[in-house]
Amino acid sequence: MHTEPAFRFAPSPNGELHLGHAYSVLVNRGMAREAGGRFLLRIEDIDQARCTREYERQIAEDLIFLGVDWDAAPRRQSEHFADYAAALEALCDAELIYPGFMSRGEIRTFAHRYEADEGEAWPRDPDGAPLYPALDRDLSSRRREQKMRDGERFAWRLNTAKAVASLGTLTFEETGLAADEGGGEVVARPLEWGDVVLGRMETPTSYHLSVVVDDALQGITHVVRGRDLFPATSIHRLLQALLGLPVPRYHHHELILGPDGRKLSKSAGDTAIRALREAGLGAEDIRRMVGLPQGPAARSVSRGSSARR
Repeated sequence: MHTEPAFRFAPSPNGELHLGHAYSVLVNRGMAREAGGRFLLRIEDIDQARCTREYERQIAEDLIFLGVDWDAAPRRQSEHFADYAAALEALCDAELIYPGFMSRGEIRTFAHRYEADEGEAWPRDPDGAPLYPALDRDLSSRRREQKMRDGERFAWRLNTAKAVASLGTLTFEETGLAADEGGGEVVARPLEWGDVVLGRMETPTSYHLSVVVDDALQGITHVVRGRDLFPATSIHRLLQALLGLPVPRYHHHELILGPDGRKLSKSAGDTAIRALREAGLGAEDIRRMVGLPQGPAARSVSRGSSARR
């Protein structure tokens, strides 16, 4: 069992790394080295339709270019589906998940009809997606089994209200955001996410489930990632409690924003690390572009540079 601090960088190989990833990995690794801890690489490739080994190879090349190394062989999620299936089965045994048969399109249609009929907004999660209506949450076991035998597509969803009721108030430690932004000891609010997907017919996991299982199995003590993932920590904290997993400290850093004020995406090719290095830029240029200190004595920076806004 690992006792020293452990940090991780966990990209998905479904596109090229950009300046936002550069900032995140450099801050992450800098904090790991300052803490005298391990720095691990995880390849989050559960989406087999979009993730490729070519992008994975490019990720490794970009990290090496940035001067980033890691302390163990990368953990590739697609090689560990059995771990996620076991966690999903544990939640099933506890009667905390159920098969949800509504598609994304059906959920959106339901929400629009509700809003038109009732004249009020249907609740949405922190990412802006309409919450699952859960019309099939209370189906009888016989009816569920029949629908599954008939081949209807479904996703395993967490009965979030039932899960929260069984545990009460949960908290986690946030060191990246200031107190007036939600930092410090944070009370988790998983109900804001509704009945999230934890697995699908073809894949026995989802981002939310795999990330908490991986963090536990890799002995991660400090999760350092962008502030756009801060709201998701509430669901992660709930799953940790349900599965009896350790709780890391969380540090959500600022985001690199594009000229339009939006966070960068992998479709923004002009900010891709590979494109920048092919244009002749070096690692120190990248550090300067994301507002980090340069030179051999450079230390991690968690907040405060106008270059990131």
